[in-house]
Amino acid sequence: MKLLTVNVGRPKAADYTDSPSGMTGIDKRPAEGPVRVTDPGPKGRGGSGLSGDAVCDLRHHGGSDQAVYAFAREDLDAWERELGRPLPNGTFGENLTTSGVDVTGARIGERWRIGDSVVLEVTSGRVPCRTFAGRLDEKGWVRRFTRSGVSGAYLRVIEPGEIRAGDPVEVVHRPEHEVTVAMAFRAETTERHLLPLVLEAGDALHGELLTSARAYVAKYGATVGPGVASDSGVA
Repeated sequence: MKLLTVNVGRPKAADYTDSPSGMTGIDKRPAEGPVRVTDPGPKGRGGSGLSGDAVCDLRHHGGSDQAVYAFAREDLDAWERELGRPLPNGTFGENLTTSGVDVTGARIGERWRIGDSVVLEVTSGRVPCRTFAGRLDEKGWVRRFTRSGVSGAYLRVIEPGEIRAGDPVEVVHRPEHEVTVAMAFRAETTERHLLPLVLEAGDALHGELLTSARAYVAKYGATVGPGVASDSGVA
């Protein structure tokens, strides 16, 4: 398991973003040399966990629980075949393009050591947005990406340091619960009735997802069943 590339984005004007500034940092490119990784601070104030990586809309992106975004090269390859076009590392706006890492199957709270010093913790999947859809310019992209169930993973920074392309990735902690990135993503989007289950991951969950799951249980109860309609906006 290793990093193929560490990707960072510079601010660029784009007509497809709903960022108030009209700028986006989703166009990420592989960095040369080491990149510093630190906790950026709370969402709304903190941006990316990677030095030199732009986050232009702090309302929805960045912050401690979304400090780093990882996507597997194997999953990019699958999308390349489906879309019939090349998807270079960083195309999905991911900071880390990995090889041999089961990103979708990672458990919430799972910790990865990357290189000599950095430790990251999995918090949630990535819910697609208008800017991502505009970047890909594929018809019905938000729906297609959501239905694939392959979201990539957001991570928080537990131990800061430097990472670079080629660094090994090691799973140093895997929780005993069964709440994976894939399950959390489905619960957040198309299968809201799963929200009671994700609470098993506890405080390791992305804070917004944890709040959403608790609110769901308060309203509907802890029974897991398909009878409650989704309010995610994705049919």
